[in-house]
Amino acid sequence: MIGRLKGILIHKQPPWLVVDVHGVGYELEAPMSTFYDLPEVGREVSLYTHYAQKEDSVALYGFLKESERRLFRDLQKVSGIGARIALAVLSGVSVEEFARLVQAGDVAALTRIPGIGKKTAERMVVELRDRAADFGAGAAAVLAGKGGAAPADPLAEAVVALQQLGYKPAEAARMAEKAKADGDSAEAIIRKALKSALRT
Repeated sequence: MIGRLKGILIHKQPPWLVVDVHGVGYELEAPMSTFYDLPEVGREVSLYTHYAQKEDSVALYGFLKESERRLFRDLQKVSGIGARIALAVLSGVSVEEFARLVQAGDVAALTRIPGIGKKTAERMVVELRDRAADFGAGAAAVLAGKGGAAPADPLAEAVVALQQLGYKPAEAARMAEKAKADGDSAEAIIRKALKSALRT
């Protein structure tokens, strides 16, 4: 069981990142909430991890905050929700915002997260409402991205990441183009696009 990794961040391209731990490169999948706060490539990073093994595959998921990993695990206890949707939830809203939506029973807002239909949103409200107050306990709701070298084409990177989060190609391109501003990193474009999608 791998519960935590500490090493050098050697690659990051949503939703994938690679951390070198004493010469071994661990490939992890992470939500955008973690990508927003990652250090620059070449810097040290510490991640909480979730190891998942299925009949035909194994996967490792990484999170900067324990509260994110806890919500990721709790979401998968809801019928019909797997790792893909759990990652989409964490990419679309902060832990604190998700807790607020569940406590308020805001099914309409929850269905704006890709992969979540009305019935799934209703199940989340029913099954997680009692625990929602504990989701963000002790976690800071900071979504500011870290500075760093901008990729060659942040808009294209953002479009790819949005598609991997469940949006259709044309929709992902439209969302990214609408959110883009001069000088934005891919993470900044994705963050604004997801915030806008949640409010529409």
